Amino acid sequence: MTSYYLVGGSALLLLLLGLVMVLSSSSVLSLQSSGTPFTTFLNQARFALLALPVAWGISRLSVSWIRRLAWPGMALAALMQTLVFIPGLQVAAGGNAGWVVIAGQNFQPAEFGKLGLAVWLGAVLAAKGRLLRHWYHVLFPAVFVATGILAMVLYTHDLGTALVIMLLVAGALWVAGVPLSMFTLAAMAGSAAAAFLVIPSSNRRDRIAMLFGMGDVDPMGLGLQPRRALQGLGTGGLSGVGLGESRSKWLWLPEAHHDFIFAIIGEELGLLGALLVLVLFTALALGLTRVVRRHPDRFVKIATAAIGAWILGQALINIGVVIGVLPVIGLPLPLVSAGGSALVTTMVALGIVLAFARNEPGARAALAARRSSLRAHLAVVAPRSRRSS
Repeated sequence: MTSYYLVGGSALLLLLLGLVMVLSSSSVLSLQSSGTPFTTFLNQARFALLALPVAWGISRLSVSWIRRLAWPGMALAALMQTLVFIPGLQVAAGGNAGWVVIAGQNFQPAEFGKLGLAVWLGAVLAAKGRLLRHWYHVLFPAVFVATGILAMVLYTHDLGTALVIMLLVAGALWVAGVPLSMFTLAAMAGSAAAAFLVIPSSNRRDRIAMLFGMGDVDPMGLGLQPRRALQGLGTGGLSGVGLGESRSKWLWLPEAHHDFIFAIIGEELGLLGALLVLVLFTALALGLTRVVRRHPDRFVKIATAAIGAWILGQALINIGVVIGVLPVIGLPLPLVSAGGSALVTTMVALGIVLAFARNEPGARAALAARRSSLRAHLAVVAPRSRRSS
């Protein structure tokens, strides 16, 4: 049960830490916009309470049931992604037009696209088996469908999510056993595509130039968020200025409760708090790796690798942006940053991995032994309690 406890324990602790830090980092902005400091926190807590029972229920499903849901889930995710093409539903924020509003509720279809794609790739690539040595079977339908989802995400100008989707697909293909030569060609094609997307955009060019200390970047424009994030991290020292005592959240650091929440963690909880986040993500990575290595089912291996590449890759990118080693591309920190769509889909994805971990070799026997031991203890305690009464 080691994989089960590593994944479940680290995810739950990250969720709890995230709720505390969302409350702290969003309180000033919520107070300014709605007159109460709890608006963003209550919204995040609502999504967490919604996702917890769903993730728990999914963690009790069998591997065969999850595999059956792969194709319907992918179809639903693709259908949701097409909503961004409807002008009356599409919502733009911060240069990203990937949001949709229905019945007054905003959500990001691309987050559901990640979830559907991860499970679907596991089912498709596992069925291909040794055929993945041939180009045709790699491209169709796996890469073909993934490219379609990627194109719809790029249509909304969400380059950060597109990058995470590419990591997700790469993780699935790697564990599926696609030859290294294909990865080399794919990396060259991806680099060319990235250059094609970056060069025509002055905003993206300036962000990359700022990263390498080149160009004349406005310190109150593109350079504002990275500079103030580093100031917040530097202020925290070893143990931080204290929970709730951040100065950066007083409308000094934009997106303090979202993309740059790691800076608030470093400021309020210091280096120790930042290291705690890294340790929890490391524990999550160890649990995901154990599932990939130990489970005999290829579907489980590939789907878990895709989910791991998505969540851990996004976490590394977010932290890299905050500490100034990557350009700002607007990605939340999984399980920690504010954002309902991202929180729900991440928790459901980890619920799927927990279902896989429960089916590892020896895990079912360990669960049965634990239940038997619990019943034996209750049987001993119950008669004593009746005699004492």
